[in-house]
Amino acid sequence: MSVTIGVDIGGTKIAAGVVSATGEILARARRDTPAQDPDQIAHDVADLVRELAAQRTDVVAVGVACAGFVDRTGSTVLFAPNLAWRDEPLKRRLEALVDFPVIIENDANAAAWGEFRYGAAHEADDMVLVTVGTGIGGGVVVDSRLLRGAYGVGGELGHMRVVPDGIRCGCGNRGCWEVYASGNALVREARELVASGTPHGAALSEACGGNPAALSGHDVTTVAQAGDPAAIELIADLGRWLGEGVASVSAILDPELIVIGGGVVAAGDLLMEPARAAYGRQLTGRGHRPVAEFVPAALGNDAGLIGAAALAAEGIGS
Repeated sequence: MSVTIGVDIGGTKIAAGVVSATGEILARARRDTPAQDPDQIAHDVADLVRELAAQRTDVVAVGVACAGFVDRTGSTVLFAPNLAWRDEPLKRRLEALVDFPVIIENDANAAAWGEFRYGAAHEADDMVLVTVGTGIGGGVVVDSRLLRGAYGVGGELGHMRVVPDGIRCGCGNRGCWEVYASGNALVREARELVASGTPHGAALSEACGGNPAALSGHDVTTVAQAGDPAAIELIADLGRWLGEGVASVSAILDPELIVIGGGVVAAGDLLMEPARAAYGRQLTGRGHRPVAEFVPAALGNDAGLIGAAALAAEGIGS
């Protein structure tokens, strides 16, 4: 049985793996990302592919998940906020370097497909993946098909505006969902609490040695899991923003399953229960319609790699 190679190009690392037809990662390799050098990124990806394919004769294609906007044809990265890609012909560049057909896809879309095919949503037909990390990533599957939009940049859920004239987002607009419901938002609020000097933030202050700039999202989660009321409240606030945003998404897409991924999910029910409650309070037609289930993602950081490999396999078979 043939296998494919999945590659996930992020802002700091390039992860690659040989993926079986059942979604199992059979071998891995990785490198740091040369963020400002598109040509070097392509050569590093090609090196990883050759390294993984060297001991195998059953590799048939390569799928690449990219942290950026990918056009609908799956050939060009239109824009990447954290990498030096502007109208980058990545598919053509990679196919000139490796002896396999290549497909490219937005990383959140690839992660959604991974969860849909092999993870938490493998029994669903309609699902939304919301990844809560530095920002918010989103991927949508409708009627068992990945939603890409007319130009390939659909599903950018994190940039749905939830607060008119709100906090400035990295995209340039104000009031985007990810400004209030991301790991960055959690850290921003926690640092402000510590900086205020209030006794309510004493445990968080202790976790960062009294230096708000040193406080991380992991610190907030750890302090919350130890029972600190302030940290629990901060994560609950994040959950509320998350649930309310998903309710708005559901008003448009009506998914049967909401999959929540990203590093903040390590908070478990401290995040998920407030998110579920806020979703239920804000859902259009509540009380008179089925309510989508909230579940944590199953594939973790491997979702994009696995999803890209699956899309490559399906592209060869179509």
